[in-house]
Amino acid sequence: MVAGACRQSDRVEGRIGRNPQERKNAIRSVAFAHIRNLLVRGVNWIGDAVMTTPALASLRSAFPHARITMLVKPWVAPVYENNPHLDRVLLYRSDGRHAGPAGLFRLARDIKRLHFDAALLLQNAFEAAWIAMLAGIPMRIGYDTDARRLLLTHPIRRSPRVRKGHQTGYYQGILQGMGFRSGNHRLQLVVGDKDKERADALLRRLDIGRDAILLGINPSAAFGPAKQWPPQRFARLADRLRRQVSGHVLLFGGPGDRRLGEQVAAAMTGASVNLAGQTRLGEAMALIERCRFFVTNDSGLMHVAAALDTPQVAIFGSTDPRATGPWSNAARIVTSGEPCAPCLKPVCPLGHLHCMERIGVDRVWAAVQEML
Repeated sequence: MVAGACRQSDRVEGRIGRNPQERKNAIRSVAFAHIRNLLVRGVNWIGDAVMTTPALASLRSAFPHARITMLVKPWVAPVYENNPHLDRVLLYRSDGRHAGPAGLFRLARDIKRLHFDAALLLQNAFEAAWIAMLAGIPMRIGYDTDARRLLLTHPIRRSPRVRKGHQTGYYQGILQGMGFRSGNHRLQLVVGDKDKERADALLRRLDIGRDAILLGINPSAAFGPAKQWPPQRFARLADRLRRQVSGHVLLFGGPGDRRLGEQVAAAMTGASVNLAGQTRLGEAMALIERCRFFVTNDSGLMHVAAALDTPQVAIFGSTDPRATGPWSNAARIVTSGEPCAPCLKPVCPLGHLHCMERIGVDRVWAAVQEML
């Protein structure tokens, strides 16, 4: 077996030439050549899930003949359901069948029945490696974070370059650590036909025609209030946008953002439709794809808009656009410019919305004008 591996690596070296780093990476990738049934543990947040999609394209290039299954929580599944580089999406129902300690063992048994050759862990958590080991997957690959090095058969070190770069490169770094070349970092999100049909039906119920101009406003953001621009300023900006473009303003948000949408709608002088908490993720994706323009906080829906090439302006306070900014040429970013930013804290220690209060409507409007 060792001799066979040596012969294969010799062929790889001859094929790639004399570049030392390429030769080293190619020899390292030989260890994974037998993988035909691969489990990928996805991430738990919508924005992070979107930013993993370039790595999935690289993964398919590395394993063109493998069956690739994505394991994710149900709320992020729409990001992956129509991805052309995946063969199957497997749900981790942490609030149902797989809830609690007994549920983890049940999930491991469910996975074990599928006889995976390897698990690639995009999620950094200890739990991800623990479940893969419980499932008896012989090859477990991921970053050596969260005290899980001993659970991984192939731990990968996070290089300083990967740590400091954009999140899309962070996920690509796992493939590079395996010895494979990463492709471009283009986001890839495909909206399903059923979600498009549901979005069309929703617009018909709202008496919004198929050719109407849609303007998306997303005042929500997970992780804490330090990421949220004040709703009154979103309202003033939405009124300006509606008057200039003569479109329908749609207010987006998750199940817990209904009240926030109502605040924006109440502060507007013109009409809007509050969809916060009223759509599933797939329907929201379909509507964002149809929007002429999108204004948003740093959020999962910001990354959805970036992947769908919807023109947008993204407002950043406590978070770092160099790491999690919209990966799109059709985006503009507005930041506070405060010396303490990005602090990466959910609540500003200097006062409520300290960063966001420094960003006036005129500054955001100027960025909107550039895009329009």
